[in-house]
Amino acid sequence: MLREQVMLSNATGNRSRAVVLLSGGMDSCVCAALAARDHQAAAVHVSYGQRTEERERRSFESICDRLEIRDRLLVRNEALRAIGGSALTDPSIAVPEARAIGVGVPVTYVPFRNAHFLAVAVSWAEVLGAEKVYIGAVEPDSSGYPDCRPEYYRAFNEVVKAGTKEGTIQVVTPLIAMHKHGIVTLGLELSAPFDLTWSCYQREDRACGVCDSCVLRRRAFREAGAEDPIPYAEAVAD
Repeated sequence: MLREQVMLSNATGNRSRAVVLLSGGMDSCVCAALAARDHQAAAVHVSYGQRTEERERRSFESICDRLEIRDRLLVRNEALRAIGGSALTDPSIAVPEARAIGVGVPVTYVPFRNAHFLAVAVSWAEVLGAEKVYIGAVEPDSSGYPDCRPEYYRAFNEVVKAGTKEGTIQVVTPLIAMHKHGIVTLGLELSAPFDLTWSCYQREDRACGVCDSCVLRRRAFREAGAEDPIPYAEAVAD
């Protein structure tokens, strides 16, 4: 795992520190808005050879700029692409354009991905003296990834407690029990920059609108009675 870039601000103050994992997607954007509201936030982005790697990284930078998060860590994980086993990291596995969401674990699941991400974030939190690590994991209305379940984070917090110097860093999942339309509503209340986010699994110009992530996102905005501000392929209709 190679560190690409670290930006550390000289900001001081009495606010507690927090690290947020920011992929550039809708859920992580809302998490970042929460972290920036309540803490002196630092943001981590992990590139792992996924299909929309460059587009997600641009979203990360733009969201940080909008939320005025100056402390940023960009990391490249070579292991997940080498391991494969996911449509997001293996070009020989097609990204499904339609499926029954919530039935089984889809091929877009990246094996044990969030453990890799959390390891980076917790390590940096130790260095920064941060009390919390935010991650935008969601269980309801999701693709059914096993590393997005509450019990996963309860167990991970035990690992953090046992494996860090002070044992006081806490991984927090403020969205984990929320439905997607509720996350959209919360994000709008927080002025989260949804226009800068990217959720599509397979395109970087205009979102495909038909992969799991796009379908869940479009449904969430529709149920929240809000307009999704990102561009979709012209052939896609609600």
